Amino acid sequence: MEQASDNYLIEQILEGRTECFSALMERYDKPVFSLIVKIVDNRQDAEELTQDVFLKAFRSLFSFRHDSSFSTWLYRIAWNAAVSATRKQQNDWLPLDDDLATDLADEDAENEVENMSGNEQTERLHKALGQLPPDDRALITMFYMQDKTTDEISRISGLSLPNVKTRLHRIRKRLFTLMTKQY
Repeated sequence: MEQASDNYLIEQILEGRTECFSALMERYDKPVFSLIVKIVDNRQDAEELTQDVFLKAFRSLFSFRHDSSFSTWLYRIAWNAAVSATRKQQNDWLPLDDDLATDLADEDAENEVENMSGNEQTERLHKALGQLPPDDRALITMFYMQDKTTDEISRISGLSLPNVKTRLHRIRKRLFTLMTKQY
């Protein structure tokens, strides 16, 4: 059953073989959790939200229309749940001005990053990611860590394709700026 396609498993579930849903959960548990934890930035909250996402997906499976892949549909549920949860938390995020990136001399900044050790680059990247708003962290995570296309990200997030591309570009610039900024 592990090798069965998502569509086959969905058909089986809708025909009453609800135990097939466990195969979908096993298949998507880690990627959904990964997406959620990048948004909410709290493992316990992410674990709870992941369970909520799968429960909602199971209850709503009859509404899955197959106009996108099951994973895209599931990620959309996860995205909405995680973003809603972060909005309720009322966190204060570092205000990032789009002009902030232009404050650095590009050549100097590139040299600074090139002169960092791999560990320092990784450490600064993680710190910079932590300073981004949750939905920006999620977009970057989906694109770079989960290898989602911009089209998939558009369907998951509900953002237009040009908006996804623009936001990814701006987020990369912000990350670079934050990494090269003196802490």
